[in-house]
Amino acid sequence: MEPKVKAGIWVSMAIRLSDMAGRPAAVLRKGDPDSGGILCLLRGRDGFVVLSQARDAEGRPSWVRGTGAAPVEEALANAYVDRQVKRDPDLWVLEFEAPDLMPPFEARMI
Repeated sequence: MEPKVKAGIWVSMAIRLSDMAGRPAAVLRKGDPDSGGILCLLRGRDGFVVLSQARDAEGRPSWVRGTGAAPVEEALANAYVDRQVKRDPDLWVLEFEAPDLMPPFEARMI
């Protein structure tokens, strides 16, 4: 199992990588700086995808498309985020401009 990076540090890294790639990013909601989970909204040309943190079978950090494989409308993405925040008030919520719906950070998808 890989060591876990503190959420606040990971958020800073992701925002910086997005900035370096010329893609605007914003922290929509601050969560627990040490152990909060992270949701990433990817705003694309065709809609939104929400990525949620997960671990794969070997315990490695990974991401899952919480809203499904296809892009969804903004209202559906926001409803997904709202449901997750109600379950876990320590969540961070980030939004990235991602015309291709690909995250601006390294992401292992499951």
